[in-house]
Amino acid sequence: MIKLSGVIITYNEEEHLEKCLQSLVNIVDEIVVVDSFSTDNTPEICAKYHVNFIQHQFEGYIEQKNFAISQAKHDYILSLDGDEALSEALKNSIQKVKQNWTHDGYYSNRLNNYCGQWIKHSDWYPDRKLRLFKKGSGEWQGINPHDSYTLKKGYKAGFLKGDLLHWIYRDYQEHNQKVERFSTIAAHAYYKLGIKSSVFKIVFRPTWAFFKAYFLRLGFLDGLNGFVICVQTFNVTFLKYLKLYELHKGKD
Repeated sequence: MIKLSGVIITYNEEEHLEKCLQSLVNIVDEIVVVDSFSTDNTPEICAKYHVNFIQHQFEGYIEQKNFAISQAKHDYILSLDGDEALSEALKNSIQKVKQNWTHDGYYSNRLNNYCGQWIKHSDWYPDRKLRLFKKGSGEWQGINPHDSYTLKKGYKAGFLKGDLLHWIYRDYQEHNQKVERFSTIAAHAYYKLGIKSSVFKIVFRPTWAFFKAYFLRLGFLDGLNGFVICVQTFNVTFLKYLKLYELHKGKD
């Protein structure tokens, strides 16, 4: 049976962290937490589970997660965020894979809890994530704040039954704040990559994002919260390209 390291990055995660850590008990062989100098009870919660607690200055989601992998002592990694936890079905799938590892990495579906409701449609489900992998099989990539673990070319991925549970926003106000913050981070990341905005992108891409999530991916089946989520999908896309347009305009 392989030895598995559970790796988590945290910053002020006291609300959901205990659920995350509890779900890893008897599943992983060590827990590594890389913390960005939390000011809440995150360190005390980690101490209860005897984790390897490392404080490291936050440089970006992608950079922090790649650093966290480097701190694990085992070659097989299960990577979670502090507001995620394993469902019972996913635990069982991971236990089976530990006894018979056949791929370089494994995907699972992520189920998001929004304002107390589990969201089953739009862009939010099945929301496939690759979180179980062999060290060296790939790396965290993407454009901050949207990161994903990407396997190297030619490496193969399997699929695990069971959901990765994710508590994403407790209320609409928190969602509004994150939309503002994430759109700013994304705009600056795009700017650094030399990506340009335009009036067409500002108008068309948010509209398409809403239409795809609400109608094509059946976001309307999640009721009012499904509508709110799709509107916020429009908003974050609109603000990202608007802020990117302003960054380039400021340079000119």
